[in-house]
Amino acid sequence: MSADAWRAYAKGIALQMQSGQLSLPATLFTHYKRLQLTDIEVMLLIHLMDFKQNEYKEFPTIDEIQERMSSTETVVISALQRLIKEGFLSIDEQIDPITRVQGECYNLEGLWERLAVILAEDIREERQRQKQQTGNRSEKNAPNLFDIFEKEFGRPLSPMECETIAGWIDDDHYSEPIILMALKEAVFAGKVHFRYVDRILLEWSRNKIRTVEDARNFTQKFRGTGRS
Repeated sequence: MSADAWRAYAKGIALQMQSGQLSLPATLFTHYKRLQLTDIEVMLLIHLMDFKQNEYKEFPTIDEIQERMSSTETVVISALQRLIKEGFLSIDEQIDPITRVQGECYNLEGLWERLAVILAEDIREERQRQKQQTGNRSEKNAPNLFDIFEKEFGRPLSPMECETIAGWIDDDHYSEPIILMALKEAVFAGKVHFRYVDRILLEWSRNKIRTVEDARNFTQKFRGTGRS
């Protein structure tokens, strides 16, 4: 996948975080060290989130922020200045939709985007790691397995999905042609998701189906057709 595509993928994660679909501030807790944020800066950011979400204050004063923290006003101001300088935080102008009064607000979009880039990189690295592990078993076909799934799903695979494919090969000992045949059946049924593919593979395993030809015959019998 191109660098532009990965940046777009990261942007999508950022939008998810902003809309509350991803766990926060847990994500911030686990990644802020990699962003080179200090403990004080992280606490300051969390307070800004709380002001916005629970008190509907888009632009709390320095005094309001400092009252919640054990740090001095000088430390709080210094942390705010660094967050703005490094692009984690910005101060935007906005107009109240009801009163039409112009004011200011703290914008954390820079933080979300930086976190999203890290998450997207982690997903890409995990996918490459899984492909390399599978490639050690079958250098010719294994990497293509991930690419084919991504093509059918129309998006990059998550680390968990990569692990699912690796598990089908390592733990369940399904052959790659059988896995691809199961994917083909899921596409045919209009149910392109891993749970459905896994159900197909499990059903075939219970019926001792080992080859693509066996799977094709079983599927045709199940459908009650004689198509090849």
